[in-house]
Amino acid sequence: MLPYIVAISGASGVIYAKYLIDFLIRNNSLVYLLISKNAHKIIKEELNFSFLNLKLKNLFYEDYLNWGSPLASGSFKSKGMVIVPCSMSTLACISNGTSNNLIHRRADISLKEKEKLILVPRETPLNLIHLENMLKLSKAGAEILPAMPAFYRRPETIQDLINFITGRILERLGIKHKLYPPYSGAKDVEKNRKKS
Repeated sequence: MLPYIVAISGASGVIYAKYLIDFLIRNNSLVYLLISKNAHKIIKEELNFSFLNLKLKNLFYEDYLNWGSPLASGSFKSKGMVIVPCSMSTLACISNGTSNNLIHRRADISLKEKEKLILVPRETPLNLIHLENMLKLSKAGAEILPAMPAFYRRPETIQDLINFITGRILERLGIKHKLYPPYSGAKDVEKNRKKS
């Protein structure tokens, strides 16, 4: 069974990574996890939690500075890589082919091996450099999935917003989910209008 690779870089929004990993593990997928130094700090600040304490048979933690990891080789195949959240620094390094750590290197491999690469940037506003880096990566084959939750479903909780982004990531990986029902056009809009 090929694994998914999830990387967490140093940007706000680590809750998306947590719920993505939870979903994948619950559905018996193999997950290789990479966490940058700054991401560890943000995880502690935003979640008061440590992925390093998780002892799950399907979750494998790889040090993001370990160049000897199997993930550093194109011969290690995966079902796809998601960087969530993706900092602008990480995005810039990948866009410019600069591999300073295993997260960058694995993303570079995903592009060259034509494996799925999903980047979930979490920054606002975006400057011209950010936009040009995203455009370059999109042209190179990456999928840019900004953490922009939709409001047409009339979310009532923060969990609804988290589910929307997590669900969109899963859909791009080709994974079915029930985090929210499929959109059915005007019927959904009318139903949500009556709820409020």
